[in-house]
Amino acid sequence: MTLSQNRLKTLSSNLALLSDIRRGVEKEGLRVNTAAYLTASAHPTALGSALCNSRITTDYAESLLELITIPHHSVEELRAELQQVHQFVVHNIGDEIIWNQSMPAHLPAEPDITIGWYGESNTGMFKHVYRRGLAERYGKRMQCIAGVHYNYSLPDAIWPLLQMDGHTLQEQRSTGYLALIRNFTRYSWLLMYLFGASPVVSKDFLDGQNLPLEQIGPDSYCLPWATSLRMSDLGYQNKEAQAELQLCYNDLDTFLLRMHKAATTVWPAYEQIGTHRDGQWIQLNTNILQIENEYYSNIRPKSIPTNDERPSSALANRGVEYVEVRCLDVDPFDPIGLSAETSRFLDAFLLFCAVEPSPYFPDGGFCQDSKNNFTKVVTEGRKPGLLLRNQHKQDVELKSWAEDILLAMRPYAELFDKGTSQTLYQDALELQLAKVQDASLCPSARLLAELKASGQSFVDFSYAQSQQHKETLLKLDLPTEITEAFKQEALDSLAKQQQIEAAEKDQTFESFLHQYQGLLESQ
Repeated sequence: MTLSQNRLKTLSSNLALLSDIRRGVEKEGLRVNTAAYLTASAHPTALGSALCNSRITTDYAESLLELITIPHHSVEELRAELQQVHQFVVHNIGDEIIWNQSMPAHLPAEPDITIGWYGESNTGMFKHVYRRGLAERYGKRMQCIAGVHYNYSLPDAIWPLLQMDGHTLQEQRSTGYLALIRNFTRYSWLLMYLFGASPVVSKDFLDGQNLPLEQIGPDSYCLPWATSLRMSDLGYQNKEAQAELQLCYNDLDTFLLRMHKAATTVWPAYEQIGTHRDGQWIQLNTNILQIENEYYSNIRPKSIPTNDERPSSALANRGVEYVEVRCLDVDPFDPIGLSAETSRFLDAFLLFCAVEPSPYFPDGGFCQDSKNNFTKVVTEGRKPGLLLRNQHKQDVELKSWAEDILLAMRPYAELFDKGTSQTLYQDALELQLAKVQDASLCPSARLLAELKASGQSFVDFSYAQSQQHKETLLKLDLPTEITEAFKQEALDSLAKQQQIEAAEKDQTFESFLHQYQGLLESQ
């Protein structure tokens, strides 16, 4: 019996553990006005404080909403909360809509894109100045791209059963999650093929850049076989400064060491920018990473920080507690941007990644091949006969390899359905197998086909689609007690922001920042 067969047998005898899996979502979406432009209005007061509301905040731009769920034991609970948050928002943004695409609507001139504002406290200014730094480093347009982050945790009791290495449960858990991440790195190209939904951008977004894109409609440009331009070179990445990190997740200590180096090492181009302009802070520091969250990865190991911890400190102190999948596009065909079938597939895929053997990446080895595979799929994933490089250094057809992975996942989907009267997870898997057999079923292909058939521009098509989603959400019932709970949370968050501002008014921002940087230097 192979290792994976033995582990599957163990899980089959401990099915209750699967009900302890938790999944949560952070879903981004631009607020857009009736002219299909990024709205210039401030974050609505009715939604609470962007600094302190745990359900509704902003990501980069003031108009880039981030809607957050708590971790849930089932996909049904997860989607119910995500839908309710969306409903509350659309009831409180007037005639604006939530843009249900990853690539943005019409954008104003770069200087007119408003950076997220979090109040006058040092804590709020820290978030704001960090975003100023992102603008200096990557440009504001890149910060208007939206995605869906999927947070996923397995119960602690699962790691000893899977016989993960480690003397303590914390070590076993971290070993297990890093093994999951390595397999995710090997196979994440599959997610881009199946769920990539951003093959087209508006001329507005390109802002005069001379890029090898084809015009397919009024003000609309694409790569014909692309799945996710969001995750391509057009998207939110900085290859030059971050290339030296080369994080392949063989062990937690090496990961933390490299993150620490990046967060404490000056990068010459950022040093030239400096930290101040006209007496104002324009970035937190001139290091490769201002803070750890600036590292752009398709998946991150995470641990929940306490009030006095940086993200890397939390990982060092308590090990990995969950993973955050960051490569999902917003699903333009679903009113809340994430379908139940996608969520179920992710559950099974991540369990598959955790349970299957996950050898270390050799230096300069398959980790780079995996990154190259990912890049190929985001730019030409639906190209017939596309070849990828597997772990045996062999070139294989995407279709053949994808079928092999999905067939290997069947026992995992069956595990989730076992003991129920339904086949929801198996059905979700079969939907993905159909996409492999017929690329026209992929959301990237569907979007291009419907856009071309409409004769509209990408922005006009997407506005009509997003408006329809808003109308759908407005028609759905939102219980009064849920509405009142969201209202109260919004009010409480505004009060909490005021408390923070009062508590921090006697400390300078320079002192606050020095204290925060000291947390990293003391690790």
